[in-house]
Amino acid sequence: MVKSIQETAALFGVSTRTLRYYEEFGLLTPGRSSGNQRIYSSQDAVRLKLILRGKKYGFSLEQIREMVLLFDEDRSGRKQLERSIEYGEERIEEIERSIREFRLLKEEMEDLLVNFKQKLEEEE
Repeated sequence: MVKSIQETAALFGVSTRTLRYYEEFGLLTPGRSSGNQRIYSSQDAVRLKLILRGKKYGFSLEQIREMVLLFDEDRSGRKQLERSIEYGEERIEEIERSIREFRLLKEEMEDLLVNFKQKLEEEE
């Protein structure tokens, strides 16, 4: 698979600016055509899938870069998996904290609404 920047952007539902940013950040390294246009290989597509999955789960680009580049450092994939597990566990803790905070907020709002409704009933 060799695709232009426009084709790759359309395929993954991102902007061409996003692809250029990921390149600037060191996450993607597309080849160049004879006309110096970016061309994306199957390997770039795999990396882009990993990047977008990482973004979906709330990892920072720095964390994603580290996880992606670890595979280049250790082709067994072990270091990448270990770091992914570490970051994944941290992210789950963050999500759990957020869930607790949202539950408390929801309970507070529900209590306020009950109070407001009681006040309205008392005024009638």
